[in-house]
Amino acid sequence: VKFPAQTEVVTTEELMAHLGECVLSIKPREKAEGMELNFQQNMSDAMAVLPKLSTGLDVNVRFTGVSDFEYTPECIVFDLLDIPLYHGWLVDPQSPEVVSAVGKLSYNQLVEKIIDFKHSTDSSQVSEGLIAEQFLESTATQLSYHGLCELNTTAKEGELSVFFRNNHFSTMIKHKGHLYLLVTDQGFLQEESVVWESLHNVEGDGNFCDSDFRLCHPSQKPSAASQPTAQQQQQMQIDQDYLVAMSLQQQQGEAPGPLSDLELARQLQQEEYQQPQTEQHQPSAGQTRGQAASPHGGQRRREKKDDSDCCIL
Repeated sequence: VKFPAQTEVVTTEELMAHLGECVLSIKPREKAEGMELNFQQNMSDAMAVLPKLSTGLDVNVRFTGVSDFEYTPECIVFDLLDIPLYHGWLVDPQSPEVVSAVGKLSYNQLVEKIIDFKHSTDSSQVSEGLIAEQFLESTATQLSYHGLCELNTTAKEGELSVFFRNNHFSTMIKHKGHLYLLVTDQGFLQEESVVWESLHNVEGDGNFCDSDFRLCHPSQKPSAASQPTAQQQQQMQIDQDYLVAMSLQQQQGEAPGPLSDLELARQLQQEEYQQPQTEQHQPSAGQTRGQAASPHGGQRRREKKDDSDCCIL
């Protein structure tokens, strides 16, 4: 598929049209009559699947190999376009009990087996069902370390492929012996330098790289750990109010010094923020304190409202 050099945006309709042309341009590898009929059927199935590419495909993994999927019409598109489809959800061969419990079943078949065996009267079947269920729970990220090792071994250098994990398809490439996934998360839309993310563990905390696979650091977005707490936000607001009041006093020509009125403003502001917090943690006592503090605070405000030299925010 080739686009004009100045193309920056490709719509879904344009992409589907190009892919349709690619599929239709494929020639059968075998000239035998039976193979050609089979090829024509595959072409028809692939064209029917193309519209689903923009919404998602149903694939069913097998836990025996990184290229093992239940053969469905959805997989035909990858075969016709000669695009490898991989996953990393494999059983560790060093766990014979798990290997025996999972076998060569697909994911859907394994789920059915777990349901049947857990309700069986045979204790050995119940045990096997629990082992299979434990495997699914321990590999809930749909990537095992054995699968990651197999991916590194199977993927070819410089090969573009599709990696399936957690019902999501990612573009994958192997560069200088390392696996990278194309970054498509909406949160990185404005991060022009972020193109690839390394795939080197099952936790998903890879390193970000640019288009030349050079390490880059996206702008840090405030995470839950780095966001200021409610108390810190209150203190920041109090400090800001204090600075505004001091600026107003300086504009009125008063020299900076003991700012009793400003300190009063700051104290009142602090009481306003502490009151809801007290009510939240101590409902009964907080309500009593809130009721007692409100008239008192209002009276102090009324006393100071007549003072033209002070502005309380």
